[in-house]
Amino acid sequence: MKKWYAVIGDPVSHSKSPAMHEAWFGESGIDASYIPVHVPAGTVGDAVASLRRLGASGWNVTVPHKQAIIPYLDEVDPLAAEMQAVNTVKVLPDGRLLGMNTDGPGFVRSLEERIRQSRRDEPVLIIGAGGAANGIALAMKQAGYGKIAVCNRTVEKAEALCSRIGGEALSLDEAAERLGEFGTLIQTTPVGMSTATGGLPISIGNLDPGAVVADIVYSPLHTDFLKAAMKNGNEIVDGLGMFIWQGALAFNEWTGLMPDTLGTRQRLIAEMEESTC
Repeated sequence: MKKWYAVIGDPVSHSKSPAMHEAWFGESGIDASYIPVHVPAGTVGDAVASLRRLGASGWNVTVPHKQAIIPYLDEVDPLAAEMQAVNTVKVLPDGRLLGMNTDGPGFVRSLEERIRQSRRDEPVLIIGAGGAANGIALAMKQAGYGKIAVCNRTVEKAEALCSRIGGEALSLDEAAERLGEFGTLIQTTPVGMSTATGGLPISIGNLDPGAVVADIVYSPLHTDFLKAAMKNGNEIVDGLGMFIWQGALAFNEWTGLMPDTLGTRQRLIAEMEESTC
């Protein structure tokens, strides 16, 4: 019987996940499909019951359902429980539903695909304190990154996150002043996702050219923040890697196989360049 997987969200029609997973199934010789399922807010419980009843083999969860889905699952793994967010559901052999989160670990894998792991000892600054920042901070802590600071426009949110990871909370102005102390900067806010939100989330006048600068936004591939970092001479990590790796880790959980992430990156970049021509 052909297996099928899905991504649920509201909206979901824009998602690049179906095409990515379909390509991976084809490359792996797996007879399976992956479809987008629009699940309006407030109907997550009904959607989970339907997916279970219709025999879905697993699914991804995108906004705004990453927290709302938790009460409808049979089990949540420790990292997802700590994040209080699920982006991947795995159907166990006995039919129970396990909630997981591959967003934060996906970012770490994308970062370390581009830089050496020895940089784990260098101080990290995370810009933003929302859901993405929480997932990344917790995953980095789990991976062995020891010195993590968080800056945010609302300092209280940064303090709340830092209380969970043993990090240091900073205001945007404090972070900008001390930017030269950090070996890795990670931009997790929506700034840069469109021309309307373009610009820089923080002044980078004190940025050390030897620092690695990452942004989780992948459309556009090079945000204003990354462009400014490149002009400063910094090595950059764009957001496409996180998107690919969160999907790859979910795919691995479902199938036991790891897809070709580098080949996928090349294909997606080619498609993005073609769409802008």
